[in-house]
Amino acid sequence: MALTLLEDRYGRVATDLRVSLTDKCNLRCSYCMPEEGLDWLSNDKLLTDDEIVRLIGIGVEHLGIEEVRFTGGEPMVRRGLVDIVRRTRALGPDLGISITTNALGLARNATALAEAGLDRVNVSLDTVRADTFREITRRDRFHDVVAGLAAAQQAGLGPVKVNAVLLRGQNDDQAAELLAWCLERGYELRFIEQMPLDAQHGWTREGMITADEIFAALERSFTLTPASEPRGSAPAELFTVDGGPGTVGVIASVTRPFCGDCDRVRLTADGQVRNCLFAREESDLRLAMREGASDRELADRWVIAMRGKLAGHGIDDQSFLQPDRPMSAIGG
Repeated sequence: MALTLLEDRYGRVATDLRVSLTDKCNLRCSYCMPEEGLDWLSNDKLLTDDEIVRLIGIGVEHLGIEEVRFTGGEPMVRRGLVDIVRRTRALGPDLGISITTNALGLARNATALAEAGLDRVNVSLDTVRADTFREITRRDRFHDVVAGLAAAQQAGLGPVKVNAVLLRGQNDDQAAELLAWCLERGYELRFIEQMPLDAQHGWTREGMITADEIFAALERSFTLTPASEPRGSAPAELFTVDGGPGTVGVIASVTRPFCGDCDRVRLTADGQVRNCLFAREESDLRLAMREGASDRELADRWVIAMRGKLAGHGIDDQSFLQPDRPMSAIGG
């Protein structure tokens, strides 16, 4: 089967595939889902391990995918995770393979994941205060995250990156503290503007901590210098801290959108292609696959799905509607 790139109508080519392995999570972060959780996908709707690996293989071998990141929900709660990573690594030694995780299960799995072929981890951590962590996540698991980060670093899953969201009135006074903590341990911190992807649909622009506010908070304690290298399709604006070598990044998805350089495509845990994090339409590969579609037919469906990608996420447009599915069901 000939190589066909996942190119949209605006000339953007998707080479970075985000694969959600589950919509379930073992935290209940206040900006993501309610305390009681959500109605999880039934097992019959979830892709099997074989189906996941088949679709990744189509993406890599026939559609030009170069990077695969496993997401959730929380991907560590997927029992077959290590084997999925191993089978994905078998698709090519140069394929980039990473995972976005809350790190609760990372201490016991980091070595196995590294041996299976995982390259690196992104860990979601919004605070380095145990009490604030408990307030935001509704779980008393801060020390498990700390252990998971250390285990990932020791296993060679680096650079270890930390993703943080600042929340007004909860941890918005802790930006410099979090950066100092990460710099001391050699982790690469990325602040992310809170996006309208919560299950409760409670996001407001006024409530969001903006990139400008993040910079102002950091610059009261550090000197930030823009990185010399262009960021390309990377979502983070990078800065060296106090002359380096440490860095910090800010992902301003809302106030400084980078849609024009987007190279990502998403596959949900129930087998839907999403050409944008904020897309309101999906393309079903699971049903087609289970009805006997060939690799070529699945690839063609994927290509068609990418052609419908909009020029931007449209958050600033008055007609913007938040996706029906929350981040936990979409995959980051």
